[in-house]
Amino acid sequence: MRHLDEYRRKGLVRGLAAAITAEADPEKIYTLMEVCGTHTMSVARSGLRSLLPKNIRLLSGPGCPVCVTGVGFVDAAVAYARRPDTIVCTFGDLVKVPGSSGSLARERARGADIHVLYSPAETLPIAAENPDKLVVFLGVGFETTTPTVAALVDAAVGGGVKNFALLSAHKTMPNALRALCTGGVKLDGFLLPGHVSVVTGLEIYRFVPEEFGLACAVTGFEAADILSGILALVRQVNAGEPKVQNAYPRAVTAGGNPRARALVDKYFQACDADWRGLGVIPGSGLELREEFADYDALKAYPVEVGEPVEPAGCRCGDVLRGLLHPTECPLFERPCNPGEPLGACMVSNEGACAAAYRYGART
Repeated sequence: MRHLDEYRRKGLVRGLAAAITAEADPEKIYTLMEVCGTHTMSVARSGLRSLLPKNIRLLSGPGCPVCVTGVGFVDAAVAYARRPDTIVCTFGDLVKVPGSSGSLARERARGADIHVLYSPAETLPIAAENPDKLVVFLGVGFETTTPTVAALVDAAVGGGVKNFALLSAHKTMPNALRALCTGGVKLDGFLLPGHVSVVTGLEIYRFVPEEFGLACAVTGFEAADILSGILALVRQVNAGEPKVQNAYPRAVTAGGNPRARALVDKYFQACDADWRGLGVIPGSGLELREEFADYDALKAYPVEVGEPVEPAGCRCGDVLRGLLHPTECPLFERPCNPGEPLGACMVSNEGACAAAYRYGART
């Protein structure tokens, strides 16, 4: 627990909460959005809302990669799972996400060969053990996880692996932030994702204060980290001086990780991407470059899927835009719960609905 326990000390946490209460103008509402699913879960698990003054509103945004992955991608993944002589490799959170006509969990129950992995690196040994089968890895995530998938592609290319392909739903944060800034929810600032920022650095966020006048603080995931970020945002709003502030200096540097970004740039290029709740955002996704098209599942091994259909009555998209608290969804808890999830936000460990259900988080 080294470097973590000190950020969980009750005295430090309560002191930061008291500082926020002292500095927040009681005549003003501060509407802040966290755009990281780990922040969403940490806020709920730590009960931080109960420590904050009532005029600090925390909204959950589109920071859960599985939650923002569109139904069309799930439908494509299901289509690959239904193909003969095909193995699908994925992270666990994606398995229960509903598509238009089923989920990977349902296909696995019907006999599909689906492997749940802890690391993309586990994919190529599976391909080596099954040379007569196509192995499709489902790439989902933001700038944090994309370098590990780029490393997977690099190993496949370097090793001449012929029975591996990537189905990519990788997304990048800047254009999603831009969509949120113009999306109709009045915000005062963003709690920005620490994990993403370790890779990207701070420069990608500069447009938010400069173009939209919104406060920004990159922060970590312990209670004291998050409260430090909130305090930074309150001070920026009070001063009328929005900027990008690094409230997570033990992990995040201004320049990020250029080696990781270079590896991603070698194999991926920007493309339009479908975000649940936000629609298609130009230039917010990542696809394999044309010279690596043989490893692009949709180009090398196309599957047919119909028009995607969202789960009936699910308000996950509104939750991801900050328009709705999870408990305001008519499906919340009954019938939608982690045991029988009807929407992606109830499936993922980083989903706002799952956090609200598990920890009783309310508006």
